[in-house]
Amino acid sequence: MPVSAVATRYSNALADVVTAVSSALAPQEAVAELRSFESALASRELRNALITPAVPPARKRAVIGRVADILKLSGITRNFLFVLIDHRRIAAFSDVVNAFEQILDERLGFARAQVASASELSEDQRAALTAALEKASDKRLRAQFAVDPSLIGGVVARIGSTVYDGSVRGQLQVLKRRLNAESSS
Repeated sequence: MPVSAVATRYSNALADVVTAVSSALAPQEAVAELRSFESALASRELRNALITPAVPPARKRAVIGRVADILKLSGITRNFLFVLIDHRRIAAFSDVVNAFEQILDERLGFARAQVASASELSEDQRAALTAALEKASDKRLRAQFAVDPSLIGGVVARIGSTVYDGSVRGQLQVLKRRLNAESSS
């Protein structure tokens, strides 16, 4: 999913702060705090109040301060939110958070894996699958799991541009291609 230059710029700046040796906020804590604020932004009233130009920036900062107190956000996260308000970038908040997670993963040496399975996997299955994919790809992974019933059975994993297809649907497609190739010979 492409990320805007604006989201990347702000995300890189925050990543610089939280990955600094002297940072008081661990990278994963920063992600958790940003995600909790993103959940609060699900409120239409809050989102509209922070996005609309009719509300003065000082009022928006006061609202963010109150929300930050309720959510117990760190000073770093609170100040980052103030910067987004001051530069009228709060509308891009979700993009910024997604870009921030990607940038942190890159800086910390993780690759992202999208894993689709025919049915919901247990935590043990997820851990075993992640370990097998790390071994196959020779990378540390952050896996995101989804259910895709069209796979019939098995899993499909995508790490970057590499696809590992262990699904029944994939096996049937391979078999179909072989049969078609044999019948046309």
